Amino acid sequence: AELSYRKAIEIKPDYADAHYNLGLVLLDLGKSQNAELSTRKVIELNPHYANAHYNLGLILKDLGNLQDAELSTRKAIELKPDYADAHLNLGSILLDIGKSQNAELSYRKAIEIRPDYADAHYNLGKVLLDLGNLKDAELSTRKAIKIKPDFAEAHLSLGEILKDIGQLKEAELSTRKAIELNPNYAKA
Repeated sequence: AELSYRKAIEIKPDYADAHYNLGLVLLDLGKSQNAELSTRKVIELNPHYANAHYNLGLILKDLGNLQDAELSTRKAIELKPDYADAHLNLGSILLDIGKSQNAELSYRKAIEIRPDYADAHYNLGKVLLDLGNLKDAELSTRKAIKIKPDFAEAHLSLGEILKDIGQLKEAELSTRKAIELNPNYAKA
């Protein structure tokens, strides 16, 4: 696929979609720096391409450039305010830079846009746990599991929350479910 997109770009250098798709392929191949260059070319060709700004945010986060990742993700949201994935990614970036309360708002916005977004409910539960709001963390994590019953990480997180609030039997059941879904958790 990489060669096909490179050939398309060779034939038509201003073909934004080919640059965009090349960036995705490069990211999948773990070539984050090359993916960044390709994605920046998309934005140069089409500054209003929200998905390109979003992907650049993912790439920059992967590269550890959190400030630019935040800016790029915010640009994607500015261009496409109902972009639930971008709100989720912004929340993760904000959490990584220590802005837990802003992360909470981003996760809540993702849920407002897409109420059945299990990852957003899970991430909201994690940030609420970090903020010491155990009851709401439990509710949000349970919602993630209700939406996606095989969500091993959410079962594990629920087990931690339940342990913290003293519901040890239920915590054990939740942790066992996480291990059943992902045996790697047994090593932890």
